Amino acid sequence: MGAPGQRKNGQPNIPSVTVREAQARLAEPESDAVLIDVREVWEYVEVRAQGAKNIPLSELIRRVGEIPHEKDVLLICHTGQRSLSAAAYLQRQGIARVFNVDGGTEEWEQAGLPVEHG
Repeated sequence: MGAPGQRKNGQPNIPSVTVREAQARLAEPESDAVLIDVREVWEYVEVRAQGAKNIPLSELIRRVGEIPHEKDVLLICHTGQRSLSAAAYLQRQGIARVFNVDGGTEEWEQAGLPVEHG
């Protein structure tokens, strides 16, 4: 049996949420969830899920101290691959409550969920 948070094959076991589940979790009045967009700044400025904080994957190692340990951390990128890598890294750093937002910003926007520009 592997360590907590790992599958038998040694790959990280990252829980995922749909874009609608992520948005609903963030909208709950008592929510302690945060949404972190790991895309590069130019992508984030173009369009992002409403309320997302930008910590690009390329800066994550340097900025890991900005990630709360005591909250649900919802990670989003363009389609879900970079956020999956970010989630695996954060788990290795001892941040247990990380979730990958499946489909990323692309699906968030296609679902008609609130976005911000600029």
